[in-house]
Parts: sequence; structure tokens; C-alpha cells
Amino acid sequence: MTDESIGICESSPVTVLAGVGKARAASYEKLGIRTLGDLIRHYPRAYENRGDIRLLADALPDGKSALILTVASEPKCVRLRSHKSFLKFRAFDESGSCEIVYFNQDYLKNQFPVGSVFRFFGKVERSGRKFTMSSPVAEPWSEFAQLPPLWAVYRMTEGITPKQIAKDIGAALALLAAAKEDPLPASLRERRGLCTLAYAEEHIHRPNSWQSLSIARRRLVYDEFFCFALGAAITHRSSREKGAPICANGDVSALTSRLPYRLTSAQERAIAEIRADMAKDIPMSRMIVGDVGCGKTVCAAAAMLIAVQNGRQAALMAPTEILARQHYADLEPIFTRLGISCALLIGATTAAQKRNIKASLASPEPSERLQVVIGTHALLSDGVEFAAPGLVVTDEQHRFGARQRALLSEKNLHAHLLVMSATPIPRSLALVLYGDLDLSKIDEMPPGRQRVDTFVVDESYRTRLNGFIRKQITEGGQVYVVCPAVEEQETASDELTLSEIGEDGARREEHAPLKAAVSYAKDLQTEFPDARVAFLHGKMKSAEKDAVMQAFSAGEVQILVSTTVIEVGVNVPNACLMIVENAERFGLSQLHQLRGRVGRGTRKSYCVLVTGGTGAVGETSRARLDTMRSTYDGYAIAEQDLAQRGPGDFLGSTATGTVRQSGGLTFRLADSGADVSILTDATADARELLTLDPTLRHHPLLGSRVFAMFDLAPGMIS
Repeated sequence: MTDESIGICESSPVTVLAGVGKARAASYEKLGIRTLGDLIRHYPRAYENRGDIRLLADALPDGKSALILTVASEPKCVRLRSHKSFLKFRAFDESGSCEIVYFNQDYLKNQFPVGSVFRFFGKVERSGRKFTMSSPVAEPWSEFAQLPPLWAVYRMTEGITPKQIAKDIGAALALLAAAKEDPLPASLRERRGLCTLAYAEEHIHRPNSWQSLSIARRRLVYDEFFCFALGAAITHRSSREKGAPICANGDVSALTSRLPYRLTSAQERAIAEIRADMAKDIPMSRMIVGDVGCGKTVCAAAAMLIAVQNGRQAALMAPTEILARQHYADLEPIFTRLGISCALLIGATTAAQKRNIKASLASPEPSERLQVVIGTHALLSDGVEFAAPGLVVTDEQHRFGARQRALLSEKNLHAHLLVMSATPIPRSLALVLYGDLDLSKIDEMPPGRQRVDTFVVDESYRTRLNGFIRKQITEGGQVYVVCPAVEEQETASDELTLSEIGEDGARREEHAPLKAAVSYAKDLQTEFPDARVAFLHGKMKSAEKDAVMQAFSAGEVQILVSTTVIEVGVNVPNACLMIVENAERFGLSQLHQLRGRVGRGTRKSYCVLVTGGTGAVGETSRARLDTMRSTYDGYAIAEQDLAQRGPGDFLGSTATGTVRQSGGLTFRLADSGADVSILTDATADARELLTLDPTLRHHPLLGSRVFAMFDLAPGMIS
């Protein structure tokens, strides 16, 4: 170790590496890389299989091939009038000869002497018996010194070459190797058959075989799940400190007796769990998860009633104004009949109304105090304070980050917490997303709820589909049409899911143009001149969206063309037909959410999934749509979605391609679907470790990593 390396650690800036100055550091900053630790955890997005050596005659027609070729002619540099140049020479193997060409790289002329042997990697163009390679990667080859078979491919940005990033990562690994300590206990590594962290970091970047890569990845995936499970458990425990209001009066008969229907056994079970939690002085931290229309809101209303009749206040936060207004429209009449004051606080609320609501929430006089408030992120704004916090409810939990949930909880210190999600979540993923919450699963639908018949068609059915729309609106029904885009110029993201990428990195499925809500609404108005057609999308102002939704709810609009803004929060019992355009572009859980918007009344209802065009749907998308056509159980659909697409439908992808979990940890390698067995082991191990060392005092390296990932203070675990 040199004097210069003393004191260098993972938190040291990348500029401590030789050759990394301000310019390259700025480029790394664009990738979210600031420290040596960030650089080491900038894992490859893929690997080139340069160990699959082929003969020229057997080179892949599509994609890149690795060839061992001997240089047969002296490289010649040809200059063009445009001041550009190219270098070319011939190389051969036993199956043929190939012309190698490099553009504007004259400096390579002396690097390919006649008779030298290289491993060339690149695309081989073939014309008859003639082979050509343009600018292939060339590595000197010797049978006595084997080259690594796999080559890491990284996410790049302007100002950094692939060679530079590989070199810098190698330098960072070497610089930190001497001081590398493994945070995992040796006994745990041995029990689970895990390699050391040093081995994992070395071989995830520079594997010498597929086996070493698999071993390295398994360790790093385990670490991500293990640290997340530790952090979630610590967060859960810290939120369970005594001091919550004891709501001993859990009688909700005043609510249930006024309902025009009987609760399902699943609803009764969920309310019983809520009642038991709220009767304790430890804050409830519970999530109700269930299918669209299963009756979660009634359970939330029961929890809010329990809080109020014990002298406390309740707040419900929804992710959109449409959903907040829907909840207010449903709950305010119920609470009014029960003598409970209720108000709506959203961005569109007037300044005067906001002042009155804030003053009423903070009133020291119980008789003047607002008991229930329903709103959006406006509930997080300055000046919103609760005089007697009792319960916080958040709806569509998967649309809120932990930070937003925490902000609302801070305003309601020690209040009970209830979160809801209309996206049925597989248990394996729920452990990752909501490890700090107890789960109440509503797996039973209210009696009389109709099954929505589902069909998959392509553009050739357009005339028949229009006829079906006409039939529904003529009979008094209403129709949703969901489009993936707002305007015509919108295109799909260039980012590909794993299911869309072939082994050579090429797109497996070519997608048809996206149907746009605004222009398609005009087309439908022309097609149905006697009907009123409206469109709705997230870019509209709140007042405009509200006006459209109110008109549709009142039956004044027969056809509503929308983006997925109507995925949640809209309840129009008269709507009987859901049409999803470019259905191959949606995930199963999202399609299931959309289908749940119809069939909520007495009319027979239908869902038609329209693909972008004949031949536009690949095998993966076809399998997804077939699942929707044949499956109606939301939990079964969620399991299929997780298996087919991974956790992307439940988690948002960031611009950098990583997935950020609810607790703050970024999963760079772990896949909650494919790695479920590792997830299960890591979760069990985390619980066991915290039982033995609840403060992680005996595992300081592990503790510091978890605290950093979750932005926790060590004092939180005492």
C-alpha cells in the first residue's frame, strides 16, 4: 500500500484514481457515480460472450461473433478526399479469409504485423464467399494465455469510453482490495454457500466464466435483499414505539348498519385486524391489499370512524385529485350522516378554503375541530397541522414513495397508519415493497359483482369493434377507450424490458405506432356524430379533468377516450365497455386495473384488448394478453406479471435503469421475480440476525451500509 492510498475508502471521490480529472468526474456524475463505491457498484448491464469462438464460415448472420484470425497482409491506410481515412488488411482462419477495416484509426497500422494472431469480436458481413468486419475489437491471442471469455458492457455517457470505465473500475477494485472487509458474518456466508464480497465484486466486473459470474451475482443479489430486509425491519420497529392513541372503542356498527349491502368475510377480517391494532398504544402499520372493487375503501372508512369516535382525527391521502375527489364524494355523505365533519384539501382548493381547513384541523377546541380530511399531496404542505392526530390512510400505496408517507406520518406523530393498494401483490414482492407493513389481504369480491368478458383483437376487427361500441351506447351504456399516448408525436421509450431483448441485444418485438388519445377522440367523434365523445389525460388542468369526469359520471359523455389516468379512482356504474388500444404495450397488472373500471353496475360488461396491428405482437406480449383473456383472479394475474415482466409493473424504473424500492434501497441486480428463493433466504436471515443483534452493534459494517441505504440515523435502533 502506498502512502497515497492510505485513508482511501469507498466514500473517496473518483478523482483519487489516476487519470480521472474534473471532466471525467463530471461525466461520471451524470451516471450517478461520485465515489469509488458508486463506481464499483456500477454493475454491467450485459456481457459480450467473446469466449464462443467460431470459424468465419460459421459466424452469426445477425449479431457479433468471436473469431481467432491470423493477419495475412500488411495493413494499408487509404486517405479520402474528405480528409477521412480507413485502414484495411486481410486475416484468415481455416474456413476462409476476411477483410478487416478500421475507420479514421491510422495509429493502428503497426499493431497488426503479418503473422500475428488476434481474437476479433464484431459483426461479420458476408457477401457470397467474401467476409468483412468493420472496426472489430481486437485482442492479441495466444494458446498459452487465455483471454477472458466474457466482457462487461456498461451503461455509458458522453465523455467516457468503454475502455476507460473498465480500466477505472479495475483501478478502484485494486485500490480498495487491501482494505476490503466483508460486512456479512462468515458463519452466514458459509451456511448459504456465498462467496466473499471481494470475489463477488471482482467477478461481477471481470468474470472468468459463466460460473464465476453466477457465483458473484448470487452474493450481490443476496446482499441487496438482506440489507433491504434489515432496513425494513428496523424502520418497522422504529415506527412501533409506544405513544400511539389507544382507540379502545372499535364498534363500527354505526357505519356497517347504514350500508346497503353486507360486508364480505374478507372485509370483516380486515376490519377486525384494524380494530385490534388501533386498540394498542403501538402505532398500527397495516396495508390492505386487494383486487379492484373488493371493498377496501369501506375498511378504511371503518378505521377512520374508530379514530374519530375515540376523539382523534383521520387523514386520507390519494395520489391524484380525481381519486381524492372520488373518495370525498363516496365518504363525505356517510360521515355527514354519522355526524362527522369532513373536508377536501387538494391543489384546486381555494386559498380561503385552505385557510379555514388548516385552522379547523389545528383547532384546540374539539367542538370546532375538523375530524376527517381527504386530499392529495396538499396534505403535506406547510401549515397543515393536526391537533389530535389519530389515523393516516394512504391510497394506491404503490404510487407513493416512503418519503411522502413519512412526511404525512411526521405531521401525525405516533398516529396509526393504514395504506391501501388496488394492485394485488405477490407475497414475494410484498416482502420487498412493504417489509415494514403488516398485510390484510382481501381475496373475496362482493356478491353480485359480474365477470367482465375479455377479448383480444387486432386492427382487422376495427369495423366490428365500432359496431359493438355503437350497440353499447345505443342501449344506454358508456364506453372507455384507453390509449398509451396523449399526442400523435409521442413514441415509446427506447428503453427495453428484459423480455424484449434477445441474446444479441436486439429488440425481439417491433411495436406498432401508439394510438393517441387526443386525435383518436376526434376520429371517434366523426365515427359517432350522435354521441358525445370527450378525452382525458394527465397533462390537462385539474379543473378540465374534473369537468370531463363529472360529465362522464353524470352520463352526459358516452365515450371517454383517456390515457391511464383513469386506471384508478373512477367509479361509473353505467360504464360497460373498456377498450384498450395498443394493449401489447401494457403490463398485466395495469390491464387488470383498467378492466376493473367496468362491470361495477348491473350492465353486462366487456373488455376488448386491441393490438397495434397484424404481426405487431410477439410471443411474450401474446402470452400476456392470453393471460388477461383467460384469468380474472387479480392475485393470479399479479403472479403472472411478476414472472413475465419482473417487478417493473409494481416498481417505477429510474432514468438510470435501476429500481428504487420503498425503503430507499436501489436494487441494481436483484430481480424479485427470478430471485425469489434468494429473497426468502435473505429475509429469514435478516430477522434471525436482528433477534441476536437488534441494534447491529456487533455488525458495524453491516449497520453502516443499512443506515446509508435507508437514510437512517444509528440512534433509531436502540
